[in-house]
Amino acid sequence: MTLLKGSIAALITPFTDAADQSVDREKLAELVKLHTDSKTAAVVPCGTTGESPTLLKEEWEAVLSTTIEAARDSSLKIIPGTGSNSTREALRLTERAAELGADACLVVTPYYNRPSPEGILAHFQELDKVGIPLILYNIPSRTGIDLGADLIIELCEKCPSIVGLKASNGDLDQITEVIYRTAQFDRPFSVFSGDDSLTLPVLSVGGVGVISVAANIMPRVMDELVAAFMNSDLNRSRTIMQAIHGFCRALLKSGSNPVPIKSVMNRAGMKVGSCRKPLVDLSEDEAARLVHALRVMLAKLAEHHIRYDEVLSKMVDTAAA
Repeated sequence: MTLLKGSIAALITPFTDAADQSVDREKLAELVKLHTDSKTAAVVPCGTTGESPTLLKEEWEAVLSTTIEAARDSSLKIIPGTGSNSTREALRLTERAAELGADACLVVTPYYNRPSPEGILAHFQELDKVGIPLILYNIPSRTGIDLGADLIIELCEKCPSIVGLKASNGDLDQITEVIYRTAQFDRPFSVFSGDDSLTLPVLSVGGVGVISVAANIMPRVMDELVAAFMNSDLNRSRTIMQAIHGFCRALLKSGSNPVPIKSVMNRAGMKVGSCRKPLVDLSEDEAARLVHALRVMLAKLAEHHIRYDEVLSKMVDTAAA
């Protein structure tokens, strides 16, 4: 597989306002079109941002099949989340993703049961047998396990299907080590920032992009941030990063992902629905702080003549109304 790179959107899952909060497949197709019309490199349905822990088996498949169909006539790659704390379930999801035509799979470290390094290796060796490209997802705040650099390298060496890493642990020393060690591989390997606010630092040590929550509402901005750096326009990428940093931090600090991103999308009239319990909506104070951060970001983007997404402008206009 060629090197995966660029801005990748961690896609939210829209739900209806009905009592059962069913998946809104029509709205999901609209959201995918937002990315096919932008320069988003790929989308990740059914990940953390897509509320995968609350999706039923048939809903997971509905989200993935809808996303693939909506992106069919575009260059947008589809990388569903297929991780689980059960190896058998992760294998089932990964096999099904391959059958439906996904381009790769994002696989979170097994959570809750706290496997040993040997158990983690055994888990990924089973998934490696499917043959579809895999991206490791290291997010210790959710899983209780931080994959060390040595284990990441061992996993990659023993599982040829592993072609990348989503690094969501905020450890730039570890991320840097993984990047220079995987550079010695005889196959392409992509390291993505898993935190929007760390996109530029990760790019600066050799990362190739970001798997972004913020891209749900500003795909063009996130694409320009990555593209500017890749085109050696460090001043431009730095200016964009400084403009969006506060809002990206607010998305993570205001509440558990994806509550904040859904909150601001709904306030703009995008009607993506609430999160499913046990996640609940932001308080009015939390939402107000998030909207303030959004306004500050927009002012900074305008000050530096950085073109932002139309949907982002609509959000600010709606919030001010």
